[in-house]
Amino acid sequence: MADLVENVSLPLSQESFEDLWKMNLNLMAVQPPVNEAWAGYDHFMMEAPLQQEFDPRLFEVSATEPAPQPSISTLDTGSPPTSTVPTTSDYPGALGFQLRFLQSSTAKSVTCTYSPDLNKLFCQLAKTCPVQIVVDHPPPPGAVVRALAIYKKLSDVADVVRRCPHHQSTSENNEGPAPRGHLVRVEGNQRAEYMEDGNTLRQSVLVPYEPPQVGSECTTVLYNFMCNSSCMGGMNRRPILTIITLETQEGQLLGRRSFEVRVCACPGRDRKTEEINLKKQQETTLETKTKAAQGIKRSLKEASLPAPRPEASKKTKSSPAVSDDEIYTLQIRGKERYEMLKKFNDSLELSELVPVADADKYRQKRLTKRVAKRELGLGPKKGKKLLVKEEKSDSD
Repeated sequence: MADLVENVSLPLSQESFEDLWKMNLNLMAVQPPVNEAWAGYDHFMMEAPLQQEFDPRLFEVSATEPAPQPSISTLDTGSPPTSTVPTTSDYPGALGFQLRFLQSSTAKSVTCTYSPDLNKLFCQLAKTCPVQIVVDHPPPPGAVVRALAIYKKLSDVADVVRRCPHHQSTSENNEGPAPRGHLVRVEGNQRAEYMEDGNTLRQSVLVPYEPPQVGSECTTVLYNFMCNSSCMGGMNRRPILTIITLETQEGQLLGRRSFEVRVCACPGRDRKTEEINLKKQQETTLETKTKAAQGIKRSLKEASLPAPRPEASKKTKSSPAVSDDEIYTLQIRGKERYEMLKKFNDSLELSELVPVADADKYRQKRLTKRVAKRELGLGPKKGKKLLVKEEKSDSD
């Protein structure tokens, strides 16, 4: 034992470790348990004794041996079942997947109405909204129909659409097996499954696809929307889209359609108001486009006109006056206007025939006559006659 302590105190080089390995260490010999209570731990005993000879290659690392690589779990590399931002574009697919809605008016009494112009469904809270599913070819067995609600605006599309806390906590409309937080529910189908994606936390409801009944070409699914669009803490006046997809049992997409949904107190009134606003907006857009097109045409016409040549204008100004003897015809409407213009034309013709000197004398003579008439016409034409000093009245 003293030799063991002395050897242990030395630096543990490869040679000293080999000496320790060759020593007969009785302390490391494990004796079998003498107590029967340890009988259950026999599998911890060493099946073979330690190797008596030390192998120097035990601690050598081969340069050609590849380094161990970390194991990769298939769960970490697997893709999520649904994308982070679901696609809203229509995809009929090879089966010709389509959606139809029942025709309804804009009366105030309706509980659900669909606008084809807006592609928007207006409904009341927790009221039945029938959606008809039409396919050109039957899907494979086990196909399902999924309904998912997302926000329409890009600023809100990352948020999950849920019911407001008030409608989740009340007992009204929460009697069935559907989770309280789900906005979209299925009515009258006990096979409906309510799902929540583990990655995106988006909520959806699935129902098995049922082929149309005899004499019908569509399958009807009854949906309910369990929160108003104006609820605080829920949608909070943010528009939403409902995506209806047809999928296989394994989750492969067969078709997709989407439409906007507004849950309100008066669906007929809101639909009528939004359709009027859409019509006004379309008229304004059309008027703006028409004005822009007219402006473009006007600019094209101005650009097509030839620019005036400065040389031609200079020649016209510098050229001497040429006698204009050409006769023109003027069409005049009305006899009175014709006589007036004829007199004006005759006067111009006469003025050209009279010499300039005679015309000045005639003009001076007319001016003298006008002055004389004015002097003679100073007295009043009616009433008493003015007396002059040389004249006497008849009474005198």
